[in-house]
This record gives sequence, structure tokens and C-alpha cells, in this order.
Amino acid sequence: MDPSTFASAYGLSTSIGIRPFLTLALASLAMHFGYLHPAHAFAFLGTDGATWLLAGLAVLEFAADKIPIVDHTLHVLHFAAKPIAAALLVGSAVSAGGSPDASADLMMGLGALNALGVHTAVAATRGASTAMTLGVANPFLSLGEDIAAVLSAVLAILVPFAGAMLAAVLTLALLIVARHLYLEMRRSRAVTAS
Repeated sequence: MDPSTFASAYGLSTSIGIRPFLTLALASLAMHFGYLHPAHAFAFLGTDGATWLLAGLAVLEFAADKIPIVDHTLHVLHFAAKPIAAALLVGSAVSAGGSPDASADLMMGLGALNALGVHTAVAATRGASTAMTLGVANPFLSLGEDIAAVLSAVLAILVPFAGAMLAAVLTLALLIVARHLYLEMRRSRAVTAS
């Protein structure tokens, strides 16, 4: 398999870990216009109906994630949706040469785990933000996540190695921010308790 395919799959699964429907909508558009060439089993992702459906879901996701209580419900639903979406999109990319095989199945599983890991960091960051700012900062975090997901997805589609590098940087940044916020919350609880 082509290394750029792996880079693209990694970038897309990371982007899905941030925004699943936005990433799927962008990938569907890329398939529709010939920038991504999915395997036959996943060609439905680039159809007119799928593109419109995913674009509609992306708009709903964008709006819902800006409302502090609704965003937490969305993150709970995304716990299942993101790994599935990542497996589908990674499968469409790595199986492009033919039908899915054992290596494609392995890559789909790794893509799902990557999306779940990124989702966990995003959800932890959002939870800490809610606790520290009573949800006031959440819409701003959400907008930053939207921008990161779009950049990551577009780069993963057009310049796969740059997309993979951005995905790695985003993942590392999310982990650092989530850890920092977690430690800050623990420290503030300790001060409050004493």
C-alpha cells in the first residue's frame, strides 16, 4: 500500500475524532469531485444522497456543539459514532486498490481507536472547560475544534503527509491541554477542600 494512503487515513481518522460529520461531509465531497477514490464497497460515501445527508448532519453538529448542555449530549453520542465513522473512512481509503482484506481491517480498527482516543481528549478538555468556566468557553473551544477538523481533513485529502503531521500535532496538543486542565481541576478541588 502507498504510504500517502496511510497518512491520509491517519489524518482523516484524527479529524473524525474531533468532528465526525464535518469530516465525513468533506470526504464525501472529495469523493464526489474525484479527489478521493474509495474502494467499491465504500463508494456510497461519495453519492449525491450521502453528500447531502452528511452535509446536513455536519451543519446540525456545528450548531449543536455551540450550546453548552447539548454539546455534552453530542459528545456522549459521538463515543460510538466517531469510531464507526473512522473505520468507514479509513476502510474507504486503504481498500481503494480492491476489496477489503486483513490489513485493511487492521487499519480500520486502528483508525477507529485513533478517533476514539482523540474524542476522549476532546471530551475531557470540554468537560474541564465546563467545570472551570461554567460552559462560557465551550463555544469558543468548539469553533477552534471546527477549524482544526477542517484543516486536518482538507490537508489529509490534498496533502496527506502534511495532514498526518498536523494530525499528530493536534493529538499531542489535545493531550497536553487535557492533562493541564485535569491537573488544574484537581488543584482547585484540593484548595476548595482544604
